[in-house]
Amino acid sequence: MTQVPPPPVDPPGQADPVASDTSDRLYTPEELEEYARQRAAEAPRAASNPLTDHLIDPLSDPLNDPIGGAPAPAVEPEPPAPAPAPAPLAEAPAGPPPWDPAPFGRPPTEPPAGSVPPASRPSTPPPSGPPSGPPSGPPQSPPPTPPVAAPPVSPVPMPMPVPAPAAAPAAVPAVVPGVVPVPPGDDADVRRFMTATDFLDRRDNDQVLGPATWGWRGTVRRWTAGLVKPAMGPKERAYEHDKSLIQRDFDGPRTIAFINPKGGAAKTTGVLAAGYTFGTVRGGGVVAWDNNETRGTLGIRGTRSTHRNTTRELLEDLGRFKDVYQSRIGDLGAFVRSQGDAHFDVLASDERPDVTGMIRAEDFKEVHQLLERFYRVILVDTGNNMRAENWLAAADAADLLVVTSTVREDTGYSGLWMLDALQDAGIQNLKYKCVTVLSDPSAQVDNKLAADLTSVYEQRTRAVYRVPYDPALVAGSVVPYSQLSQATRRSWLSACAGMAEAL
Repeated sequence: MTQVPPPPVDPPGQADPVASDTSDRLYTPEELEEYARQRAAEAPRAASNPLTDHLIDPLSDPLNDPIGGAPAPAVEPEPPAPAPAPAPLAEAPAGPPPWDPAPFGRPPTEPPAGSVPPASRPSTPPPSGPPSGPPSGPPQSPPPTPPVAAPPVSPVPMPMPVPAPAAAPAAVPAVVPGVVPVPPGDDADVRRFMTATDFLDRRDNDQVLGPATWGWRGTVRRWTAGLVKPAMGPKERAYEHDKSLIQRDFDGPRTIAFINPKGGAAKTTGVLAAGYTFGTVRGGGVVAWDNNETRGTLGIRGTRSTHRNTTRELLEDLGRFKDVYQSRIGDLGAFVRSQGDAHFDVLASDERPDVTGMIRAEDFKEVHQLLERFYRVILVDTGNNMRAENWLAAADAADLLVVTSTVREDTGYSGLWMLDALQDAGIQNLKYKCVTVLSDPSAQVDNKLAADLTSVYEQRTRAVYRVPYDPALVAGSVVPYSQLSQATRRSWLSACAGMAEAL
């Protein structure tokens, strides 16, 4: 049997660099520490990051710490040995290097030869000396010479991806005096699509008034048979604007009380003129009510009717209207008086001379609640006694107070005295709850007195409207609505437009 001679033994101090890197022996702790220091010098770690250190070094993870999270004893590192010069690398392409997920959980790949600690290879105890005899067994071929390992190349540290920092809390905007802060999520610039209702509203607002029908503009249009159509003048445009204000919709019934404690202050005339204006322009749904505690003249100045029933008879038969499902507006025809082409009704006060009773506050409330069920505009003609229960009840229930007066010093003073009394009684927002209508009692009036009354009432009420003298009202009989002058109609149209705007 042929014996294979043992491998040659290098003389001391001339160890083969390749044979010395085999796993034929165990390494001492000093050699392992030297290897760790060399690795630390070749691949210096990046700056410490508390968010990623436990992902890079598993020993810094509290879950992998066998001591239970206790800090490892600090070891004073020795100065690293000079590392060999790294081999030149191929020029990397431009741009950021690809991201390597290995430090974040993927098992690392096999490191290059020469950089793996020898302890990771299977080790055998080294021979304890030369062999003690010729080897036995079949002849064996000499072991192949291992390739000479290239000098270790220091790995280029790859940039470690750092997770994005946590979003900082939103800064609280400073409170600026006089500026209302906008709540988060509200975007004032968000545009909404135009709906069908928006489309109709825009079309209605964009409507242009038709050609002129008044004055020389209307005359030119008629003479040219419509070939020339001048636009409306300022007065005609103002007339159309006032009509649109009167025709506006209310969100419920509205009550307007005409007040002045002096007789002859044009309260009844004003109620009938306002009823005619509201009725013809709005198209009905208007009632004029004489709320005199004893006897008034509204039923006498209005158009006659086939019956003579008044507020007194309505109070006696009020039980038939208690059932809201059985009572009808037509049933009121037995108590109110239609004004024909004026398109409003009149509820007269007591006209019987044998009745001594008075209308109380409770009576006013019951009749007022009934009228609110069937009418949209209620015009109340009050008496001359401010201390009467029904007078105070009307002033309290009214949505708007109309102070009527003629251009006379006594009636003007009476109206101002009444405003003083109402203010002393504690009525709030009296200025914005009142309008004033000044009527000329004759064709010739004191212009200086008229200017003084206008100036004073403008300070006490929200607006003052002047009504010219009209001969059709001098007789004091039934008001001839069709005979009212154009100036009177236009003045009351402007006054009623101001009332509707105040409502």
